[in-house]
Amino acid sequence: MLLRPTFRIALISAAMALPGFAQATAATHGDSSTPVTPAAASKAAAAAPAPQVPARPEDRAGYDPAGRRDPFVSLLSRGETKLPVGGRPVGTKGLLIGEVSVRGVMRTKGKLLAIVQAPDNKTYTVHSGDALYDGTVKVVANDAVIFLQRVDDPLSPVKQREIRKPLRTTEENR
Repeated sequence: MLLRPTFRIALISAAMALPGFAQATAATHGDSSTPVTPAAASKAAAAAPAPQVPARPEDRAGYDPAGRRDPFVSLLSRGETKLPVGGRPVGTKGLLIGEVSVRGVMRTKGKLLAIVQAPDNKTYTVHSGDALYDGTVKVVANDAVIFLQRVDDPLSPVKQREIRKPLRTTEENR
């Protein structure tokens, strides 16, 4: 007995939401003063256009950055260089720009060469244009080396960045 009034309230709510549903509900439950046949009710329900619900602002999904970073992207894992499974190449082509430190600059045949030290304490000489694992040597100057590093972050609008490594760091100058 309690189920019947609840069912009626649900039907009335549905009748208010759908335009063709009200006539069919009234016909099947005998709530209307004019009789409606089931065939006419199904025709009315089929002919009624689908209700258009206006989109509320909170229902729309999407993100418009407008110059801001995406708040759902982790800041901890961005821009990390992923090493290949087999390891890195031997020599300067296997060095990361962040790993090397500039130990000296020398002039030979009118060109400047830089002496860089790897984390395993091996030293290498690099020219302007030499390739490293994650970039290239752009310029060798008297007091610094400027590298062009590839940015492997798919979310970054910048695909290369310049990194300047001075010959002497500020700690050594003191």
